[in-house]
Amino acid sequence: MNRDLQQPARAPDTITSDAWQSLRAATSARIALGRAGGSLPTHEWLKFKAAHAAARDAVHNEFHAADLARELHDLGLKSIVVESAAVDRMTYLQRPDLGRRLSDASRKQLEAFDHSGAAPDVAIIVSDGLSALAVHRQAPPLLSALAPRLSERQVSLSPVVVARFGRVALEDEIGQLLRARLAVILIGERPGLGSPDSLGAYLVHGPKAGNADARRNCVSNIRPEGLPIEAAAETLVYLITESLRRQISGVELKDDRMVPSPPNPAALPSRE
Repeated sequence: MNRDLQQPARAPDTITSDAWQSLRAATSARIALGRAGGSLPTHEWLKFKAAHAAARDAVHNEFHAADLARELHDLGLKSIVVESAAVDRMTYLQRPDLGRRLSDASRKQLEAFDHSGAAPDVAIIVSDGLSALAVHRQAPPLLSALAPRLSERQVSLSPVVVARFGRVALEDEIGQLLRARLAVILIGERPGLGSPDSLGAYLVHGPKAGNADARRNCVSNIRPEGLPIEAAAETLVYLITESLRRQISGVELKDDRMVPSPPNPAALPSRE
């Protein structure tokens, strides 16, 4: 056989490591993946596809509002289950506007709520948003940490409103109907690759229909791998109490707590 016609022997596939490989232990971000030839290594490609599938599943997961209400009851929190004007999951995804207002039946339910006592300081709403998984995982422990802290500061709460198919602005109508001074909605955030269970918290002072997003404060990425539950509760307590005290929210309200600065390496004693 003519040696010129022979195919060269194919070298075995090898993975070329990335120069940033050592930084992977410091973050869950998809960095320093390496390469196999001109492509991603197979195991990294499969991990990417799995993360993408988990994000899609999170968007379409069913929200078990009644189960969540029972969990809240076990925490000593009263609750009311309502629905937005979106009749099902597909409608919710295609019509964001319907997720921003209550169904007629739920509006009448809150209008008939007993308002004989003093108006609450805060109305807390919990909704599936774009990740029911996030709500079922993060909302109960967050409320378990948040409610006692608010009670210690004599901040009164309405019953927690569990809302199916809600968007952030649904807090305005609910807070207004409950005559609350401030509304907070805990809602499943849009899933990212590697973060299908991230919870967001949005608060607004003076909830009413037509509020602009500039009047809201957001605490995002609440999950063990992001902002831990205890830290999220402390942040929300600070923002809520400051909002009530100063009667502001949104761009006017900042988290001005003093955060300890990392030590200056030059000021540390030498180990030599």
